[in-house]
Amino acid sequence: MSVQQYPVVVIGAGPVGLAAAAHLTERGLDPLVLEAGPSAGSAVRQWSHVRLFSTWGEVVDPAAEKLLAPTGWTRPDASAYPSGGDWAEHYLQPLADALGERVRYGATVTGVSRAGRDRVVDADRESRPFTVHVRYADGREERLLARAVIDASGTWTIPGPAGGDGLPALGERAAADRIAYRVPDLADPAVRARYAGRRTAVIGSGASAFTALAYLADLARSEDGEGTHATWILRRGISGSTFGGGEADQLPARGALGLAAKAAVDAGYADAVTGFRTQAVERDGDGRLVLVGEDGRRLEPVDQVIVLTGFRPDLSFLSELRLNLDERLQAPVELAPLIDPNVHSCGTVYPHGHRELSHPEPGVYLVGMKSYGRAPTFLAMTGYEQVRSTAAALAGDLESADRVELTLPETGVCGGAGLFDTPEAAEADGGGCCAAPAPELVQLTATATATATAPAAAAPAGQTEQSPAGGCCGA
Repeated sequence: MSVQQYPVVVIGAGPVGLAAAAHLTERGLDPLVLEAGPSAGSAVRQWSHVRLFSTWGEVVDPAAEKLLAPTGWTRPDASAYPSGGDWAEHYLQPLADALGERVRYGATVTGVSRAGRDRVVDADRESRPFTVHVRYADGREERLLARAVIDASGTWTIPGPAGGDGLPALGERAAADRIAYRVPDLADPAVRARYAGRRTAVIGSGASAFTALAYLADLARSEDGEGTHATWILRRGISGSTFGGGEADQLPARGALGLAAKAAVDAGYADAVTGFRTQAVERDGDGRLVLVGEDGRRLEPVDQVIVLTGFRPDLSFLSELRLNLDERLQAPVELAPLIDPNVHSCGTVYPHGHRELSHPEPGVYLVGMKSYGRAPTFLAMTGYEQVRSTAAALAGDLESADRVELTLPETGVCGGAGLFDTPEAAEADGGGCCAAPAPELVQLTATATATATAPAAAAPAGQTEQSPAGGCCGA
């Protein structure tokens, strides 16, 4: 059997994975989507309570819409903002249903390689099909053959830890009963009881942290939330861009997130601790958690901690493939300079497609949030353009594959460099984008007010894709 007769295996049935399948189908190629969860958008459903800051018009892929049209599906109001639950129920699941047997659920990919060739062997390598090892929910195992592999599995299952050095803080694992790594669903009575009337530390500086702060402020204002208070832990200083682009953001709901967080702090529902990098998590005599910084500072005890420091890709099942990944971001090396937060705070990403996503192993593509590695601020429309280009390349239409014309919305914040405050930046700017005030507990005052409306970047997708937590000056 010719390699070209095998299907293109797509890992993950989230927004980008399903869009990849739609584009492949449109190109006359046979996709096989493997989803670890029990339904389409399984990861998205885990943050179903969170509202995207992109509208329906920006989170529906054009090829997917064409595939859905014969089923009688109609796109919701293009100007409305869906929640994660809306996205999964009204778009992702119908799209997966339209793809039919080309989507398999409960199928976890445990390894990808070349048939009869481990990563060391050169001989006849590129002529061999890919082998994809799958473990199903019922315990069965299967070895599938593929002409190409598109990994849209996201990063949802590996959240960043609290530790400022990228490792779990000392005591973090032992305190797991009081630490969460997702934006809490305060509409759930059990979750609400966990935070109502209590002190919570929120670690992070991106959209998810803004959302958590706004949610906790709403809880504090409610009848059952008296005494609810947040301590916002930032690894950098407070600056002009800490709260995002505000009204200058070309995605208005994204800008509103930062304003909502600022309003929560201004109203006294949260304090901010700046320049704090967590080294240890200890318990006091009452079982509450005490965060200890690398500089020896010990914060006041809190009842709960919410860690929102981004996510990381799972590369373990790709270990037999020859990938070319950036040593810092774990993103494709050609893409990494475009998204590196050490170089730019946020801003836009230069349009990119199959060439930036290619690896020394021809026929393998990491797309969607997985392609960003540890970088933040991914948008669904970026992933849709990635898979459009990739599908065209696999179909042999390089003219179309190379014609990448995506225009992304500006964030409204400066494009200054760095994930780390420097004395030079503080001296030169004295309070601008990347200035670094001395670490301290501060009560901010702000005149901006906003309501928490749109907590997550429109990127969550795939077998393990997520609601990104990164922001301009990511935690």
